[in-house]
This record gives sequence, structure tokens and C-alpha cells, in this order.
Amino acid sequence: MTLNISSLLFSFCLATGTLISISSSSWLGAWMGLEMNLLSFIPLMSKNKTPFENEASMKYFLVQSIASILLLLSILLASMMDFEYSSHIEYLMATALLTKMGAAPFHFWFPGVMEGLDWLNCLILMTWQKIAPFILMSYKMTMTTFFMTIILMCVIVGAIGGLNQSSMRKLMAYSSISHLGWMIPAMMISNNFWMVYFAIYSILNMAVLYTFNSQSFFQTSQSFQSSHDTMIKFSMFISMLSLGGLPPFLGFLPKWMVIQNMVSSKYMMLILIMVMSTLITLYFYLRIMFSAFMFMNHTPGWRNHNNQANLSMLTLAISISGIPIMLMMSII
Repeated sequence: MTLNISSLLFSFCLATGTLISISSSSWLGAWMGLEMNLLSFIPLMSKNKTPFENEASMKYFLVQSIASILLLLSILLASMMDFEYSSHIEYLMATALLTKMGAAPFHFWFPGVMEGLDWLNCLILMTWQKIAPFILMSYKMTMTTFFMTIILMCVIVGAIGGLNQSSMRKLMAYSSISHLGWMIPAMMISNNFWMVYFAIYSILNMAVLYTFNSQSFFQTSQSFQSSHDTMIKFSMFISMLSLGGLPPFLGFLPKWMVIQNMVSSKYMMLILIMVMSTLITLYFYLRIMFSAFMFMNHTPGWRNHNNQANLSMLTLAISISGIPIMLMMSII
């Protein structure tokens, strides 16, 4: 395998841009880090030069440029006015950062961009690209009506949007939007809670997307195919249910922490809607799972899946590891 130097360079610049953004002591420095991150990710998106990747990279560039202009405008307004007493500037800055991470109602670009990418770039877009906007937004984040509306819209859009999807990439995009609605209250509770949530979310995403990538799995109808090993199917769907937050798997652990803290903070109606929307998300995961296991579930005996089966067991172990953790937490 030849080493692609340009991909290595752009990946390094991508990571550096995020680190510059979150470690900067000024808003202008943070904006420069975000721009460096954006301009490094676009060549990675269109590395195969397919029309779908070119379209996705153009959409991504246009939306992120508009968000960057809004962010720069809010930074300039903040430098001219008193930042502490101007909520309008805070809302403008939050709007720009929410657009950058693809949160509802600024999410319309996100499923379309995901549809044109390969699974590795989808993973980067759903995980790494959200770190810098989230941390910048946390500096001025409080539980106002604006953020409560954003949380509600994220969980509702993420649940309803994924119901009628046949593309797995769009399904994962709406799942990511739904998780944003849980990460925002986690960030409001504390940075540590958000880091735990984001780490578990990233690990589960890697487990699910690795299986999708190894099986070239892009449409929900492909789950009916008999060529997939039963063990691979089982580990993939357990990982998906864990990502959806089904107890007692690992994905439920961060949601449990958010539920406990929001109940203690008296946000009963908000957490009720969030939990109900998660049930809708689990419904469309279960719908795929039942269809895959009930139809055409014979596996040819001459296929050799030893390596894939071992990695499938690893992804399954990640999700099941939530059971002993939650048992220990309930005992303590």
C-alpha cells in the first residue's frame, strides 16, 4: 500500500486546525483554526474525484463559508460592543457554530453531504468536526429558551427525519442530529459529562461504521442479503441499538447521566420529549434489524469470515461492556 502524502498532510492540518481553535485565547484565533480545519477537510472529502464527492464538498464549502462569515461578524460586533450584555451577539455566534456542526434547524446540508461521502469521511464529519464548534459554544452556553428550542428541534428532527430513510448514510446523519440534542445539555451540565458522552458516541460510531464499511453497506435493503454472516449482522445491529441508547448497552450510559442531571435540575418536560424521541430512533433501528433477521437469513457454508467475525466480536464487546458498568453504578 502506497502512502498518500497529500492525505497525510491534510489530515494533520485538519487535526491542527481543531487544536488551534479550542486552545486559542482569542475569538479571532478560534475562527482561524476553524477555517484551517475547513480548508483541510474539503480535499479529504473529494479524494476519489467522484461526482457525488464533488457535490458533497461543494455543499459543505458553501454552508461552512456562510457559517464562518456569521461567526466573524459576531466576533467583530462583540469587539465593538460589550459582549457580556448583548444576548443578540451570543445568539448570532451560537447560530454560526450550530450551523457548522449541523444541528437542527440548521441541519439541511448535513444529510445531503453525508450521502456523497465514504464511511471514513462520514465518521470524521460526525465526530471530529463537531469538537471545535462545541467547545467554542460552551464558553457562552446557558439554558436559555434559545438553547432549549435547539435541543427540542435536534431530537425531534433526528427522530422524524430518519423514519422514512432507505440510505444508511442519511440514517446515520439523522442519528447524529439526534445525538446533538443530547450533547448540548451534557455540555451545559459540565465539560466532563460532554467528554464522556462524546467519547462513547465516537467509539460506538467507529464500531458501527467499521462494519458498514467492511460489508459495503449503504442501503437498508442490503441488510436482507444472505451474503452477510449472521454474527456480523448481529454485532452490527447490537452496536446500532447501543448507539440509539437502548438499555443496558453502553450507549445508554451517557443518556442515563443526562437524564439524572436534567431531572434534578427540574427540566421534566424537556427530558420527557427527549426520551420519547429516542424511542422513535430505536424504532427505525429495530425495523431494520427485524427485517434483516426474519428474511433470507441463510449463510453459505463456503464463505470464510474468520477475520471479520473476530472484529465483529470486538464491536459487540464494546456495546455489551455497558452492562457491567451500569450494574456497578446501580450498586454504588
